[in-house]
Order: sequence, then structure tokens, then C-alpha cells
Amino acid sequence: MVWLIGLVAGLLAGLVTGGSLDNFARLDFRWPVIVVVAIVVKALLLLPPLDHLEGAQWLYAASLAVIVVWSFAHVRRLRGIWVVGAGAALNLAVILANGARMPVEAALAGDLLRQGPYGQYTLMGSGSHLNFLGDWISIPPLPETYSPGDLVIAAGLALVAFMATRRRPDSKVD
Repeated sequence: MVWLIGLVAGLLAGLVTGGSLDNFARLDFRWPVIVVVAIVVKALLLLPPLDHLEGAQWLYAASLAVIVVWSFAHVRRLRGIWVVGAGAALNLAVILANGARMPVEAALAGDLLRQGPYGQYTLMGSGSHLNFLGDWISIPPLPETYSPGDLVIAAGLALVAFMATRRRPDSKVD
């Protein structure tokens, strides 16, 4: 949800300051199917029954790695995308350090308290690593718990959307 908020905020900020959706629509991505598939796989792995399959957390980590690589491959073509890549890399680091599972603060974990590891999530504790990069940030009234990487991704999406709408129609994406 926070990623969507970042994207919409960036679009609105760009439009309010004289940007255009036409500029946004002219973005030229390389390998768009690859990143779309990675995002869809990442989203599907959050849903039952896939969220309970042992080993699915590694596919989740792999899809996140694809997003990181894709983002950094577009640094010269898409202004601000490096911020999205940096946030995704933070998430990937903590996930890989914890056996392909994102540690979640116990007080904010909900069902994880009863089930132990769940999908790509696990409870944050003395046995988890890089807890400061895990999901421990609550933003009321949003129902989810977020990591610092999630917030960096949201800021990056806002920046990308803002810059993309502000691009002059005669400019070209390099």
C-alpha cells in the first residue's frame, strides 16, 4: 500500500507542478515483461495457498533480486529509479540474511505469533539478522507493517513518477 501511495503522490505532485500524464506515458522501459512478471510473482506468493508452500520464499527472494537488477539497469533511462533499486536491495539483504524470510516485529506480526514462519515472513527476534532492516514500521491507519526498504521504495516511486511527469515532451529518455 505504501508503494502505491508513493506512486500516486509522485504523479499528483508532478501534475500539480505543471507535469503531464502524456510525459509519463512516453516512458520507454527495457524488458518491461521481466519486471512485470517479477512483481506479479512477488504479489502472488503473498496469497493462499502459495504463501504456505515451503521453498516459495526463495522464489520471492529471486523475484525481488530481478526487481533490483532491473531497477539498476534503468538508471540511465529512468530518473530516480536508483532509489527504488536501493530500497529493494535493502529488503533483499535482510531477506537473504534470514533464509529468504523478512523478519517482522513481534508486536506488529499478527498471525505470525501463532504460526511461526509464514510465507516469506518470520518473527523478528534474537535469532533473526539485520532486524533494523526488517518490518517494524507501522504507519496508521495503514494496516501493514513496513521495512525501511519499503519506505525507500515508496520514496523512489514518488521520485520516478514526479520526474516522469515533469519531463518535457520533446525530451528523450536516455
